[in-house]
Amino acid sequence: MNHQENDHRQAPVRLAIAGYGNLGRGVEQAVAKNPDMVLTGVYTRRDPAGVHPASGVASYPLSALAQHRSKVDVLILCGGSKDDLPEQTPEFARHFNLVDSFDTHARIPEHYAKVDAAARAGGTTALISAGWDPGLFSIQRVMGDALLPDGATYTFWGKGLSQGHSDAIRHVPGVAGGVQYTIPLHEAMERVRSGSRPELATREKHRRECFVVLKEGANAEAVREAIVSMPNYFSDYDTTVHFISAQELAAEHAGMGHGGFVIRSGNTSSQLKHVLEFRLQLDSNPEFTASVLVACARAVHRLHQAGQHGCKTVLDLSPALLSPRSGAELRADFL
Repeated sequence: MNHQENDHRQAPVRLAIAGYGNLGRGVEQAVAKNPDMVLTGVYTRRDPAGVHPASGVASYPLSALAQHRSKVDVLILCGGSKDDLPEQTPEFARHFNLVDSFDTHARIPEHYAKVDAAARAGGTTALISAGWDPGLFSIQRVMGDALLPDGATYTFWGKGLSQGHSDAIRHVPGVAGGVQYTIPLHEAMERVRSGSRPELATREKHRRECFVVLKEGANAEAVREAIVSMPNYFSDYDTTVHFISAQELAAEHAGMGHGGFVIRSGNTSSQLKHVLEFRLQLDSNPEFTASVLVACARAVHRLHQAGQHGCKTVLDLSPALLSPRSGAELRADFL
């Protein structure tokens, strides 16, 4: 009997959240919609006395995680990719099965190597770069490449608020707050949908628009230059920086919608071309990302039970590992 036929006999997967920002709160909401999971605690670098999870679960200092190892089946890391996850994921992978949403594409190979070494040393299972991109979009890119080997793949993001890029802005010296919107260029998308396989430079596919609140006394031009020249985030794009008040930021930029497209165009013969397109349209980037993380936590728990240790990505998962449904249900209703 495989893991799915046996799921209904198992105790709920015990999850913990590290970091209680927008993504952490989204994970809390997602856990509530999955009856086979239970949240055991929220862990934060802030004073836990001031952190009040909506679910009523207890909050603890991040430093307490080590003492609570026996209470956690899978830890979900909800920190930022720029500074938090490169340090936290390898550190915690030595002691916990975990999931993170590391989304700096250029640094995924080195992040994977560090986490894999830590997880193998600790006998744990750690899944990195979960979410929708990297994550669901990664799967679509692999599928398109496999199904149409004579072809080209294009990814477009937005229009939407990017959590990772917004987090990067907020780490720039002199910035008190800020958000960044990724905006796809319509002309480029239509060229791709035509199946003509255009060669597009990074700047030809997207532009980036930033809205920034300065700290008192900060040099606006220095902040602007630090943002537009930031490698892996802004340096390869046409980036506009707008300086606004904290009141404007709160009133006009609180929404967190996002989305995007993966398009694969290719030929099966010289005269016949095909276009595959996968689209996401999200009211809330963090809430949807959180839902992906929680499904991946289910898969991590199952992989660990099967003795599969080390670092994993969504490309290592079968769809059945993500689902709470039994194998019989999946074959009857989804195949």
